[in-house]
Amino acid sequence: MDVAFLMTKNIYDPDYVKDLFDRCSPAYRNWSAIASFGFVNIWRRQTVARLIGQLKISELAGGPKRNPQTAPVAVVDLMAGTGEVWPHVMRQFPNAQITAIDISKRMHDEAVTRLHSDRCENIEHLQANALETDLPDAMADAVVSTFGLKTFDPDQQEILAEQIARLLRPGAVFCAIEASDPKNWTLRPLYRFYMDRVLPLIERLALRGAQDFAMIGIYTTEFENAEHFADALRKQGLKVSYKSHFFGCATSVAGYKPVEPAATTS
Repeated sequence: MDVAFLMTKNIYDPDYVKDLFDRCSPAYRNWSAIASFGFVNIWRRQTVARLIGQLKISELAGGPKRNPQTAPVAVVDLMAGTGEVWPHVMRQFPNAQITAIDISKRMHDEAVTRLHSDRCENIEHLQANALETDLPDAMADAVVSTFGLKTFDPDQQEILAEQIARLLRPGAVFCAIEASDPKNWTLRPLYRFYMDRVLPLIERLALRGAQDFAMIGIYTTEFENAEHFADALRKQGLKVSYKSHFFGCATSVAGYKPVEPAATTS
């Protein structure tokens, strides 16, 4: 892959991202699982588990009490892709109603027709840029995002944090995870060689010369980790916990929107 050529493009432009994932969509689910040696599936499950943990923390901090196994829960899935996180969401929140947002129409088509036709009544699809949705304020009991953050530059991450804060009800929870660059890991050179050299070669050989998934290496290098996004969420008044996964190969943020204390009357 000609990295210098790619970096002359704005890889964070919404049109660029849309076209990229439109092209990737038919192979996205299987390729991402194979390329990550199955870690993406583990990390998605951990992401939803962090939502459950944050619900308990939110309750202890004065948030509403609800049983995730029985209560109706409005979940917004940002950069939803082909919906691999939805089975984990439905397992933990059996009565969840999911609003799935993705900029790529083909990703939505793949999600509905091939993967989740039996869940259609629980999922509303919205083709939109997650930075510009017109969803109502305070509509969500939970917001989740798995492996979409890297397609936003730092300024866009600030906007996304604002959107998440706007969508969450008081006491509601969120979690987002993203593949990252493990700069402090001893085996980082091997990791980077795999991401930057091996994956593009395998993709060219296995997917008839395609080079779209090889963008993961570039995006993760530029993204680094979720620390900037964690700070952006804190600026919006959200309680945030940051976590590193598998030596920093992925990082996540989870937390909740505090409930404002009731006004006292004199």
